[in-house]
Amino acid sequence: MGIFLNSTAPYEAYRAVAAGRYFVDKSALIGELLPGLGTEERFYCITRPRRFGKSIMANMVGAFFGKAVDAGEMFRKLEVSRCGGYERHLNKHNVIYIDFSQMPRDCTAYHPYISRFQDGINRDLAQAYPDLDIDISGATWDILQEVFQKTGDRFIFVMDEWDAVFHMSFAAEEDKKAFLLFLKTLLKGSVYVELAYMTGVLPIAKYSSGSELNMFLEYDMATKVRFSEFFGFHDAEVDRLYEIYCSSTRKPRIAREELALWYDGYHTAGGERIYNPRSVVCALADNQISNYWTSSGPYDELFYYIRNNIEDVRDDIALMVSGEGVEMKLEGYAATTTKLRTKNQIYSAMVVYGLLTYQEEAGVVSIPNKELMEKFNELLLSNESFGYIYRLAQESARMLKATLDGDTCAMAQILEYVHDTESPIFSYNNETELSAVVNLVYLAARDKYRVEREDKAGKGFVDFIFYPEKGAGDAIILELKIDHTPDEAIRQIKDKQYALRFKGKLGERPRYTGRILGVGISYDRETKTHACKVEVL
Repeated sequence: MGIFLNSTAPYEAYRAVAAGRYFVDKSALIGELLPGLGTEERFYCITRPRRFGKSIMANMVGAFFGKAVDAGEMFRKLEVSRCGGYERHLNKHNVIYIDFSQMPRDCTAYHPYISRFQDGINRDLAQAYPDLDIDISGATWDILQEVFQKTGDRFIFVMDEWDAVFHMSFAAEEDKKAFLLFLKTLLKGSVYVELAYMTGVLPIAKYSSGSELNMFLEYDMATKVRFSEFFGFHDAEVDRLYEIYCSSTRKPRIAREELALWYDGYHTAGGERIYNPRSVVCALADNQISNYWTSSGPYDELFYYIRNNIEDVRDDIALMVSGEGVEMKLEGYAATTTKLRTKNQIYSAMVVYGLLTYQEEAGVVSIPNKELMEKFNELLLSNESFGYIYRLAQESARMLKATLDGDTCAMAQILEYVHDTESPIFSYNNETELSAVVNLVYLAARDKYRVEREDKAGKGFVDFIFYPEKGAGDAIILELKIDHTPDEAIRQIKDKQYALRFKGKLGERPRYTGRILGVGISYDRETKTHACKVEVL
């Protein structure tokens, strides 16, 4: 057993996951790989955002094929055991497993980084084939070719975090080119490669026709249907996990709908909605809904992508924070992309990293769920470079207080603040644009309220409902009107019985027993003025 060749590490890592309380069986993916063994279609690159189970699946592939450990007891309980060829391939192959995110101690340069993998594989091969008198100082691909020529043995390559080097501070542009050349020389056209399974966040970069890794079949989440079911959790899978949670947790504190609100909302190319799997598992294990999307700072990660073109994207972000999708043409975001200038480049990168989701049929990007929405809210409230949008968001605490106090003059005054800009979002050509503005001026309310837009209530859909949380006071139902009065908005709230949303179903305890405020906000396009009304329902 070696460090890279036939290592026990993939088995041990996957065994620990499979033994977990909230394990979801995705082993049928192996059945998708089996037909590719030894064929021209044996090169797979599957890319997904972080926290979508890529390493778990890579460990699973290594544990299934590798000779290091007899994994029959584990896999015979899983879906893969029903696949044709299961017995024939289980633990019958030489596997070279590489996690490219691992580095030698005190690594500050590319040469020791890549040498660790080459030297380690060479030593493993020399140990596994002592009769071949292998020179471990030689090129890894030459040694592998020699092993194949003399023994006929082929190898399955499982490569996790293939794109890690593109995020390392020491990697210069020539180092990144050298890394791609390393992969090409190791894999392309090599008869000793029985299968190559590669995973990471970034799609494969293509520098030129001479060095591109065009033998790989690439599968991303946004545009490729195949493999969609194996990454992320679907509703039925979360339902099963939630049943386990309820039956095994002493005092369950999480409602099923909260999991959907916080962690659902990513779209696959097949049109399915999926959950962030890591966040679901963390929430159930912790018995607490929280934001598990961590970064180096509160909004650093988001700001990194938009910092070169804030003026061009800020109106779109304001729309997305209000729950709207923004039209865009998805571009292939490659590992070589260092500067993001256009909106399409920026949004494409954010889709790749899971900060936005893309709906192919509609051709729009949007913020997938509340977990990510919180980060966008924080961005708007914390970054002055957003200009008028930042200043408007800063007024949101005062707007909430004025609403709760029934101070309609202050509310209208704050809304008039939007006339300091000529942004298209504030032209109020339709209620969508007015909704985006209202969303900004109530941004701070999300600390105390769950704010839902276009929510089903009574006999229709209300523009905004503010559900009290964290000890907040009054509930709020807010209706918008253009070229109509706020009195008409209040009348609509009453006529359509939107307040029933807080009453609960017949025979149930009311969901909320405090004050319910009806809020009407209107804009007159002729006079360019706002009017507001607040009434206890």
